[in-house]
Amino acid sequence: MWNNLGEAAERAVARHRQCLRVLLPEPAQAKSGELMPAEEAPDPPWRSHRFANRIRARHATVHAMLEAGHSRRSIGRQLHMTHHTVKSLADAARPEDLFRGQWQNNRTSTLDEYKPYLDERWDEGCTNAWKLWEEIISLGYNGSYGIVSAYIRKKRTSPRPVTARPPAPRVVTRWILSRPETLTEIEQLRLKAVLTNCPELEALTGHVRTFAQMLTERHGVRLPDWLHAVRQDDLPSLHTLAAGIDRDLDAVIAGLTLPWNSGVVEGHVNRIKMLKRQMFGRAGFRLLRKRVLLA
Repeated sequence: MWNNLGEAAERAVARHRQCLRVLLPEPAQAKSGELMPAEEAPDPPWRSHRFANRIRARHATVHAMLEAGHSRRSIGRQLHMTHHTVKSLADAARPEDLFRGQWQNNRTSTLDEYKPYLDERWDEGCTNAWKLWEEIISLGYNGSYGIVSAYIRKKRTSPRPVTARPPAPRVVTRWILSRPETLTEIEQLRLKAVLTNCPELEALTGHVRTFAQMLTERHGVRLPDWLHAVRQDDLPSLHTLAAGIDRDLDAVIAGLTLPWNSGVVEGHVNRIKMLKRQMFGRAGFRLLRKRVLLA
């Protein structure tokens, strides 16, 4: 039962992972009167590419010949260009206006709307492109997996500053399942900060500790009240656990109340299985029977 409760608690914490970000340190603020250095804009991908350099050279040549008095038809004959190419170069005020497709620095993508979510999940430690693609599919994304994979691959290869991460749901679950006196002072303070910021996790902690008290003090008669209290809170994982307990309520109450259990029987079963593994392929059933009876 305690193991099942722990798994349900971990799912509940994972569902409220946003509440764990309260443990992240606040970014350092600039001192009053001190100007923050402006970030330099990243160089466009076409800044020093040979394609861009070729376009710049042809653009400069065409405009120089136009200023010298040559007609567009004459420029096309001398430079071996089509009329359309000469017209494009002549009409463009800057060579950058001629960059198209992958050379544009402001192309839109179907993924743009979901990039903030992907960045947030990346900062939380989720780096699996397939999992992230499945998550944004449920949010309405209708693009391909390849676009998401390329975006995540770029994040993997690009240098990024080391940033603090919130604790994993499993870590917070361990804090909730542990006795408060066994936690360190720092863990107690961090758990308190999380619970203050998230009423659902605070309710979860209360239910876990109430169940632990029932389990250790054998107060199984209080289980129906505990199940009723669980259903009053927005904790779907505990609701699932409660539904499973209801299917065998009498047995669970007996297990939480009576001093007897099946531990001795399970111990004998484990011993017999160990003997079977040791004897496999070595001797017959008669020797195995003697070992089981005499061991």
